[in-house]
Amino acid sequence: MKRNSHIKIFNSFRKKHANDNITTEAPSNIDLDIDKNIAQITNELGNSSDLEVMHFQTSKSLICALYIKNLVDKTKINALSSELIKFIEQNKKNDMNFDILKSDLSGLRESNEGCDFETLYADLLSGNTVFLVDKYGKFFSIAASSDDGRSIEEPTSQTVIRGPKDGFTEKISNNILLIRKRIKSKFLRVENLYLGATTRTSVTLMYIQNIAKEEIVQEVRNRLDKVKIDGILESGYIEELIKDDRYSVFPTFLNSEKPDSVVAALLEGKIAILVDGTPYVLTVPALMVEFLQSSEDYYHHFFVSSMMRFIRYVAFFLTLLVPSVFVALTTFHQEMLPTPLLVSIAAQREGIPFPALIEALIMEFTFEILREAGIRMPRAIGPAISIVGALVLGQAGVEAGIISAAMVIVVSLTAIASFAIPNFDMANAVRIVRFVLMLLAGVLGLYGIFMGLIILTLHLCKMKSVTVPYLGPFGPKIKGGNKDTFFRFPLWTMKYRPAGIGGSNSVRVDDSDNKDPVSPKQKEKPELR
Repeated sequence: MKRNSHIKIFNSFRKKHANDNITTEAPSNIDLDIDKNIAQITNELGNSSDLEVMHFQTSKSLICALYIKNLVDKTKINALSSELIKFIEQNKKNDMNFDILKSDLSGLRESNEGCDFETLYADLLSGNTVFLVDKYGKFFSIAASSDDGRSIEEPTSQTVIRGPKDGFTEKISNNILLIRKRIKSKFLRVENLYLGATTRTSVTLMYIQNIAKEEIVQEVRNRLDKVKIDGILESGYIEELIKDDRYSVFPTFLNSEKPDSVVAALLEGKIAILVDGTPYVLTVPALMVEFLQSSEDYYHHFFVSSMMRFIRYVAFFLTLLVPSVFVALTTFHQEMLPTPLLVSIAAQREGIPFPALIEALIMEFTFEILREAGIRMPRAIGPAISIVGALVLGQAGVEAGIISAAMVIVVSLTAIASFAIPNFDMANAVRIVRFVLMLLAGVLGLYGIFMGLIILTLHLCKMKSVTVPYLGPFGPKIKGGNKDTFFRFPLWTMKYRPAGIGGSNSVRVDDSDNKDPVSPKQKEKPELR
């Protein structure tokens, strides 16, 4: 009995303490008294000097307009103020009606309505003008944000010879516009959400209903809902936080500055993730073969595009294997080299104080430093510094007897081949794996290279991009799904969307009225084996 009495006393004390905490917290809903609301907003924003509060007195009520001076367009604010004064003059003798005021001011402008302070703060800090009316426990906001920012221009990281030249900007509304201009379909879906407890960054999901698989769309929604971070500054944050294999260096999200690339991904049943403040739009799921493709492949003849893709794959393997194979052959397997070549390499390496592995690492690290310096330097002198630095250091190293001429050729070939990889993230992943293979080659020779390639293949087979196998359509094998991988088949033969990605609407080319000869095998719907 005594123990129960202690529990009752403790519970009553805890309830009383909880009630005390509730009374000290700021109310979450808007009060009927407009003065209390203004006082709370001013206090919550720390009496910010750029918070502007305009009072408009009527015969029977009080209206307040609030906005952040540095976020709004002054022309829009002046227009809203003029309209509000005109409305008050026309309704001097009438009671103030919240809905009529909102209808009169919003017009064709974007507007929002709410009854809690969290929504009010989100609109206010997004550049909207918030209106409060005395004796009404709600607010409405009108878009008045400034349109200042970078205009639509040609992308800087994805240049093409033939194709659209417009690119995404840092303003998410412009990016949605560029996509909607290309997809005039009622099935295009746009879903907005805010991520980041502090930044409240606007993030938008775009997909085409029925073309996109609902399971994949829901999976992306669930992963975004689980993002708990204080700020999202770029789409790379999203990619790292919702990635399937967070420790893999290989990218599983395709990013692009080109609207036509994103639209092509949407038409294949993929999902686009747009983040306010960055021109890079993510598309998922992304297969490994897509990182070696370019949007320009579909604007040229399929023979030309297939040849260019073949060159990219050759460049991919050259970047990955040339330094490690050279180290393995010159260190462990000299008998595999032709005699004239072996004699030439031996003559060049005479007097070189370092083994082939150390020599290769020195050259590779030197080139990586030059590459990074060229990127970070001002644009006017960056390319000149990198090119001149590479020529001077290479020539000086050979003349000083520190490195061999053959090693300079190997490193140069590797560097040039890496520039042929269209996607920068994939090129970075290959650069990292290249160093690992070089170390294995220096220790175990060709045996180490094959061991590394086997482990790399197993790792890629294990990877997924939002539940879709990363090595598709090869692992697992998809019947008829290799028409847009190593080579690009003609568009009229790619009748169906990629299997395992698209939804119920899988037909991409309707050839019912097309009299071009198509084999029966090409008319079969791709399916997983």
